[in-house]
Amino acid sequence: MSKGRVCLAYSGGLDTSTILKWFILEGYTVVCFLADVGQEEDFAAVEKKALALGAEKMVIENLQKEFVEQLIFRAIQCNAIYEDRYLLGTSLARPVIARAQVRVAQEHNCDILSHGCTGKGNDQVRFELAFKALAPTIKIIAPWREPEFIQRFQGRNDLLKFAAENNIPVSSTPKAPWSMDDNMVHCSYEAGILEDPDHSPPKKLWTRTVDPLDAPDKPYHFTVHFDKGIPVKVVTEDKKEVTESVELFKLLNKIGHDNGVGRIDIVENRFIGLKSRGCYDTPGLTIARLAHVDLEGLVLDSKVRELRDQFCTLSWSRQLYNGMYFSPEREFIDNSIVFSQQNVNGKVRMMVYKGSAYVLGRSSESSNLYSMEDASMDSLETFSPLDTTGFIAIEAIRLKKYGQAKIAEGKPLTKA
Repeated sequence: MSKGRVCLAYSGGLDTSTILKWFILEGYTVVCFLADVGQEEDFAAVEKKALALGAEKMVIENLQKEFVEQLIFRAIQCNAIYEDRYLLGTSLARPVIARAQVRVAQEHNCDILSHGCTGKGNDQVRFELAFKALAPTIKIIAPWREPEFIQRFQGRNDLLKFAAENNIPVSSTPKAPWSMDDNMVHCSYEAGILEDPDHSPPKKLWTRTVDPLDAPDKPYHFTVHFDKGIPVKVVTEDKKEVTESVELFKLLNKIGHDNGVGRIDIVENRFIGLKSRGCYDTPGLTIARLAHVDLEGLVLDSKVRELRDQFCTLSWSRQLYNGMYFSPEREFIDNSIVFSQQNVNGKVRMMVYKGSAYVLGRSSESSNLYSMEDASMDSLETFSPLDTTGFIAIEAIRLKKYGQAKIAEGKPLTKA
């Protein structure tokens, strides 16, 4: 008799294959689940392996459109970024994966959810917080936090020994000395030789961008069109025009890939309290975010932008990074983001060249808040410099009081 029905997030790698077989030997029935979020994967081989190891079923779902339209585009609308560097590539994929896994578990009458996340990373938090919000009563088993599992498998050699004993196929390709997570937004690289933060990532590490030094010697031009802060069309210099959401984002990825755009190498602060060194190449989102930020300068009210930057961008980014997507605060922030973007319409002309993206110009027919006449140094028709005298006087009232108080204290501001 089965101990229970497990829906396991299964990638086909050594870790999750070991977990799959371990569950079966422990007496569980396992339904495997894999999300297609744009990673490079031999999905047929993964399914064949899972079934050969004893899974009752292997479910693979294409979530690319859901991923782009619900998460990636929202990230662009709020200029999402974590600690001023990281564009949240892994974090963005987790809500759509977790939601789909819960759906599959419910469809196949599974009473247990499981994953192969390690006990030191952010992903265990992201998945399990999502699971608890989406299916509050379902049981979760995280093998890498189960005492009997981690006592048995204390390193890669233990996993390989178990694989040999249980006829688990292992790739003949030598394992890269770092771990990777790939999806449509980026590929991340961490652990192994990268744990030394002063060890430069080798050239062969990067998979989603060419080396900027090897990129074409000629700049590449294109235009990104936005409607309500969402990219809706990309037109390239060779007259290619794409409007469908997934194909549009993939085109931006290709443009960034071919020209080496989007690489970062950082030390970040994980939610669980540890610092982690990570390398990320994020071509398409790097380009889209830059274009969006630039367009907002033309069309977004300054005070709305100030509030969005200080409140929505920071909060939404942290919520995604920390696994709080399925939370009331994220829903609240989402509504604010959507409201802020109602007039972010227009197009941005861009160029990429050897690792960098540049904005060449921007325009908007419907939402332009910029006036050439107001800003011109050669015109006094719409703005009188004399009005600035009163403006400065009002703004100076409290500063004069502050300066006078400092003088009275014997600490005049003239002293360095």
